[in-house]
Amino acid sequence: MAPARQHPEVAGDVERRHSGPGALVAFVGSADLDRSRAFYGGVLDLPLVAADASALPYDAAGTVLRVAAVPTVLPAGYTVLGWRVDDVAATVRTLRARGVAFAVYDGMDQDADGVWTAPGGSRIAWFRDPDGNVLSLQQAPASTSGPQTS
Repeated sequence: MAPARQHPEVAGDVERRHSGPGALVAFVGSADLDRSRAFYGGVLDLPLVAADASALPYDAAGTVLRVAAVPTVLPAGYTVLGWRVDDVAATVRTLRARGVAFAVYDGMDQDADGVWTAPGGSRIAWFRDPDGNVLSLQQAPASTSGPQTS
């Protein structure tokens, strides 16, 4: 995925980014680490930091993403991981070419690529990992005045 510009809330604010109890580690469950390795490392092109029987830790733009082995994944009905990207349409096309199917939700005014434009101007697309976890791509509006979430 293409790297995104730094979000205005953290750009140039190193001290704020390192506040709290420590560095953030994100977790997502997987019932099949081999299948997840092909997806997160292959399709999403995230660098694998290490691997063992319990987890696959990836470097997600400086944040550790641990894909953890679990007996059964109970996918949430909402986004569990999301990436800010510079061009959501281009990233959708790239991932679609790699076999990713993007979600289309009833009642949401999504374009032909499955991208929804939020009231604040963010452009968001959703897809699932092999275990059914909902993931998203978000392109910030041209001018942001506050936090953007997906």
